[in-house]
Amino acid sequence: MSQHLIVGSGPVGSLTALKLAEAGDTVRIVSPSGKGPEHPAVERIALDANDTDALTAAAEGAATVFGTAMTPYHLWPETMPQLYSSILTAAECSGADYVLLNNLYGYSDTSGPISESTAFEPTTRKGRVRAAMWHEAKAAHDAGRVRATELRAGQFLGAGAVAAFAWLTAPKVVAGELALVDGDPDAPHSLSYIGDVADALIALARNERSYGRAWNAPVITTTVREAAARLAELHGAPAPRLSQVTERDFALLAVLAPMFGEFPEMAYMVDEPFTVDDSAIRDTFGLKASSLDEALAS
Repeated sequence: MSQHLIVGSGPVGSLTALKLAEAGDTVRIVSPSGKGPEHPAVERIALDANDTDALTAAAEGAATVFGTAMTPYHLWPETMPQLYSSILTAAECSGADYVLLNNLYGYSDTSGPISESTAFEPTTRKGRVRAAMWHEAKAAHDAGRVRATELRAGQFLGAGAVAAFAWLTAPKVVAGELALVDGDPDAPHSLSYIGDVADALIALARNERSYGRAWNAPVITTTVREAAARLAELHGAPAPRLSQVTERDFALLAVLAPMFGEFPEMAYMVDEPFTVDDSAIRDTFGLKASSLDEALAS
């Protein structure tokens, strides 16, 4: 039985905590609200992870520190670097291994299936924030201060997913109404089901071979149109009607929610094909992605 600290109680962090607890481990899950899954082996802690001393105390005795937290999307450049420096420091000071959940924003090359050998050289503000998180962790690993690894996931699918498809498209599809789409609905994209992401984080934490490098998470490659059609069928809804969101639309939506004003910066990831090669994590750890139907049914 091992003890773990998870920073972030969103869908992935909470599901990872629950899976670890059900496997017999004990978990502390930290978030500003103190929320998290209810399980006898999960301790929920209300804590600002920017308080490095308090976070280090919470990490005491942990075999692994998982970084799964996310600050408000429109505030990433101002808030994410400090937060993840604090999480890394807590892992270092406590002697725990560090497993970082990241995304695909660091990849700017969309010319073919993206593997871990594709240059992680972003051209966007949010991409640079995400890449810097890994570069800092990798430098600490290379210096012998901590054992670190990273999981790079695509746009999330699944219950509670924080993603454009979940916010803009899915609810309207289920309701049989005109649904908005971020990007080209017919361009193939690699998506990550949150259950697969949680399984992959745990696999990386438990395997010596994972540390010192980054891994692409298992992905489901599909189009928004295909995902919307299958979602409608699963819910007995009519065939979806889709409308691509324009930059002007996002400017209007940003009046209600500032995060939408940030979407155009990442348009290159959704306006054209953006697919991922996940063979490394599949071949090394025997992981595989769930089916599209399994992800949508959740």
